[in-house]
Amino acid sequence: MIFVDHIGGILPAISHSPWNGITLADFVVPFFLFIVGVAIALMYKRLSNNRDVATKKALIRTLKLILLGLLLQGGYFHGINDLTYGVDIKRIRLMGTLQRIAIAYIFTSLCEIWFKGDREVDSGLSLLVKYQFHWITGFVITVIYLSLIYGLYVPDWEYQIPIAGGASSSSSSSSLEVKCGVRGDTGPACNAVGMIDRKILGINHLYTKPTYARTKQCSINSPRNGPLPLDAPPWCQAPFDPEGVLGSIMAIVTCLIGLHYGHVIVHFKGHKERILHWMSPTIGLLLIGIVLDCLGIHGNKNLYSFSYMCITTGAAGILFVVFYVPVDVFRYRWPTKAMEWMGKHALMIYILLGCNLLPILLQGFYWKKPQNNFLRLIGIKA
Repeated sequence: MIFVDHIGGILPAISHSPWNGITLADFVVPFFLFIVGVAIALMYKRLSNNRDVATKKALIRTLKLILLGLLLQGGYFHGINDLTYGVDIKRIRLMGTLQRIAIAYIFTSLCEIWFKGDREVDSGLSLLVKYQFHWITGFVITVIYLSLIYGLYVPDWEYQIPIAGGASSSSSSSSLEVKCGVRGDTGPACNAVGMIDRKILGINHLYTKPTYARTKQCSINSPRNGPLPLDAPPWCQAPFDPEGVLGSIMAIVTCLIGLHYGHVIVHFKGHKERILHWMSPTIGLLLIGIVLDCLGIHGNKNLYSFSYMCITTGAAGILFVVFYVPVDVFRYRWPTKAMEWMGKHALMIYILLGCNLLPILLQGFYWKKPQNNFLRLIGIKA
């Protein structure tokens, strides 16, 4: 994600897709959610009578992630080249990557802690029966998501945009109206995902730089950011949160599938057995996702569409096996030492680099002028 954030502006093909479609950057968060699910299965494999203690620890971890997300992505740090800090509570962003991970983590953890059968596992079928509550939950979440995104009616809506050079008052903003009046639309303007976020979170608490600003309708430099075309639709400058409420609920399914892969590790000891039990759902998910995409239910990271969930989770399963074979089967562990270190410190690395905290700290200490900072000292212009 750090690589994508810094190189994506130069190579749009690896940056987040403006709307429909899946690029390299769009795989990152589902991969992380997938491996969180795997880790949860290993974390609670010896759980006996300590459910209350485990629940308390899971809730504390969740709260930490949410608070970090609010601090780092809610607007407290304004940017690499802006040394000011502080946040307008009326406009703080409420959702974000860490909040989405927190939601998926706590839901999956509680399923694992409180709802798993006592049946012994000796086959793939018995594995499904033991954890049937997990699968039923994933199915129900998917049905609810599809029902809402294709069943809710989206009315017309409006939002305010600031006028350049305007005074700090109500007269310094202009109102734009977006015409919808549709049901089941999955475009940028009139989808149920955005409507739910506007109703629950409030339009002032959404992400203000959505990727659809790089679509052809909204940028003359598409797929890069650029000036608005003369005939740009009114929704181009509207906020939209790619980590919103409905998408985060669907992200739980990715984590639950990762949990199943972790269960395979716990209950099956043979390498061949494990790989076979992993590849069956992997192939199935990829096929379902590709077919749905061809039928018009496009892979879309902003909506966390069902086809997007299938394709990215299936790809995570493939990558998991690709690493498992050389590292665990053939014991070639030395090439992965760097990645192992990064995995153990993933959150800290993400906070320092992915959230631009380290560059801000490096620029925050200067001599006489803000330009005379550490980055300038080592030859990097700030």
